[in-house]
Amino acid sequence: MAAAVAAVLIGVLLIIGSSAAAEAAPRRRRPCKRMVFYFHDILYNGKNAGNATAAIVAAPAWGNTTILSGQNHFGDVVVFDDPITRDNNLHSPAVGRAQGMYLYDKKEIFTAWLGFSFVFNSTELKGSLTFAGADPLMNKTRDVSVIGGTGDFFMARGIATLSTDAFEGEVYFRLCTDIKLYECW
Repeated sequence: MAAAVAAVLIGVLLIIGSSAAAEAAPRRRRPCKRMVFYFHDILYNGKNAGNATAAIVAAPAWGNTTILSGQNHFGDVVVFDDPITRDNNLHSPAVGRAQGMYLYDKKEIFTAWLGFSFVFNSTELKGSLTFAGADPLMNKTRDVSVIGGTGDFFMARGIATLSTDAFEGEVYFRLCTDIKLYECW
């Protein structure tokens, strides 16, 4: 009889333990919304004022505000107002603007910190998404946080995976932005 009670007790403890472990294990969440956009950054270089969408607004003592400084551009601060497209063609219709800044924040490695918003103005999308985070530029993909939104993206939260789709010297680059929202209202 005592052996039967012990076996039942052990069985109950195993069931409770396995259900507690299952609850403690992280759940794989699926995004409530996923979108892919491209933004096109054309940095002012002293000659392209007509089509530039970005400009150096601060530079270290050894740099200037026309050409990115040496030492992995450390200390340069760039503001931008770049077109956002659904495909990787700069001349495709824009669905909005990527507006914000990036600053090069490390001497030893080519890396930047980003703070920007996608401001949508198309008939299908209204409002904005705000992003912030480190951008280790030499990595094939990088994740930055989606920290909020307005309009169609009210209080959105998620992750944007960035990848460099094109890079033409220090004047033009195009980023593919794969946005996965995990909080949608």
